[in-house]
Amino acid sequence: MTDLKRFYTSQREKHQQELQQVKKRLGLLATLRLSVFVGLALGVYFLWGTTLLFALLPLGVVLFLYLVLRFSNIKRHKEYLQRLIAINTTELDILVRRFHHLPDGKEFLRPDHPYAQDLDIFGRGSFYQYANRTKLQQGREMFSDLLLDGYPKDIAKKQEAILELAKLPEWRQHFSALAGETQPKISSDLVSDWMKNHQSFIPKWAGTVPPIFSVLSIAMIGLAFMGMVPESLILFWYFSGLAIVGRYAKNIIGFTAKVSEAQETIQQHQRLISELEEHTFSSELLQEIQQKLEVNAEKTSKILKRFSQSTTMLEQQFNLIVSFFGQGLGLYSLFYAFKVDSWIKKYGADVAGWFAAIAQFDAYITLGTYAFNHPDHTYPSLVQGDIVLSAKEVGHPLVDPEKNVLNDFEIGKGRFCIVTGANMAGKSTFLRAVALQIVMANMGLPVKGRDVLYNPVRLLTSMRSSDSLTDETSYFYAELKRLKYIVEELKKGDCFVILDEILKGTNSVDKAEGSKKFVERLVRNGSTGMVATHDLSLCTLADQLPEVENRYFDAQIINGELFFDYKFKEGVCQNMNASFLLKNMGIVD
Repeated sequence: MTDLKRFYTSQREKHQQELQQVKKRLGLLATLRLSVFVGLALGVYFLWGTTLLFALLPLGVVLFLYLVLRFSNIKRHKEYLQRLIAINTTELDILVRRFHHLPDGKEFLRPDHPYAQDLDIFGRGSFYQYANRTKLQQGREMFSDLLLDGYPKDIAKKQEAILELAKLPEWRQHFSALAGETQPKISSDLVSDWMKNHQSFIPKWAGTVPPIFSVLSIAMIGLAFMGMVPESLILFWYFSGLAIVGRYAKNIIGFTAKVSEAQETIQQHQRLISELEEHTFSSELLQEIQQKLEVNAEKTSKILKRFSQSTTMLEQQFNLIVSFFGQGLGLYSLFYAFKVDSWIKKYGADVAGWFAAIAQFDAYITLGTYAFNHPDHTYPSLVQGDIVLSAKEVGHPLVDPEKNVLNDFEIGKGRFCIVTGANMAGKSTFLRAVALQIVMANMGLPVKGRDVLYNPVRLLTSMRSSDSLTDETSYFYAELKRLKYIVEELKKGDCFVILDEILKGTNSVDKAEGSKKFVERLVRNGSTGMVATHDLSLCTLADQLPEVENRYFDAQIINGELFFDYKFKEGVCQNMNASFLLKNMGIVD
């Protein structure tokens, strides 16, 4: 953690120092710009009517415009540095566990998901809130999809990609700072859907007739100037041009509004695509994503740049001079609407894929940052055979490292572990730590543990159930529905099942009998898993079924105080603490 703190602190200080220099340059440029403007004004006043004015005025205007452009570019760099400073400040906050103010992703939570509801994947204090660094809305959606994808696949490729990105901390921050430059009003999904479904309304001749019309307009004006054609012909020609444009004006204006809305989103992705095109990756997965950004060996950034240029020209139709001269003499709106429309017809169906590729990079940069921030984690070695999960020093990544008690854990295929323990002894936290290891391993992330062996498997959990007045669902019925869901999911293949105090909504005798039968069914099905319980009668299954083993977390009362060591032990817990706590808190005598 010390090295991480040193890295992020040094990065922040470096950007802060550069920011101070940039602010000084902005102040100097602002002064120069004002001086040039005042000089131009005074020059016009004192030199009006002299030849010297006509010599100096163009130079002054050019210098003023250059200073305006330079000021704009440096101001943009200033904002980029401010975003880099904010990124490093956030990382320093998260290192000391200050992250509950960040987006929690609760909009992505699916109550009927195989495990999301039980593992604090989303919500306040969740893994999403702790790990997420995405800057794009589609990137956030992609990251949530990775968290929710319960089917293990391409894990080795994911690990390779995350490992590569973890080694590029400054580049990751650079990409994130670029991605955060603008917050487009229109989402990338809406832009790509509109382009994919856009219906063309511009006639095919609009690509060739306007340039010819413009040339003829210039020739006719020249002939009129020489007195070879009447001026009335120019007026007729001008109003004919206005009539042609006017026929499509309503559709063009509506089309321009749509294009303008998409422009900011396109420009944001163009900058990011350009950055990715300039970087060389070695991992297979990142190369595959990169290849999605090529169209017939042409760089996508150049293709998007042509869209931006045509869109900018189309928006100039509302300029007073363009409106007055360009429409009637050059069919201006029709020509540039045709260019944008043609671009959409050619590339509109590809835009969704480009946006998705950028979103994948945004999400994987989050994973790379997580790996970089947790050097104590281990990339699981993928194995086959009897082992499902084996690891030393397993812990929950959301628990403060200074308080995190680590345990060794190993479970074989088809084995079931019954975990008993006193209240607050650490049963549920440990079950969630094991479950989160599986989720993270399936994503390709390193996990909290050492010497980790993992045989990829799907995860199913039942740890939290709730009643619903709206759906007229009792707590017990909600739990039964969840267990039914698990049974149905097991038909799709091997799963790792984690249960926490099942059948809480019925009486103790019924609960004990029902829990035994359900665990027996899981064992007969060949499932692997863990179940936490306070019901010691469930532990007798270890005597009846060779696949079942007992483990426990202990609690002791020492000198009148309750003590937990949070160590995962073999056997059955004999010390429960409910009565002690009731007396200690003055609830009962």
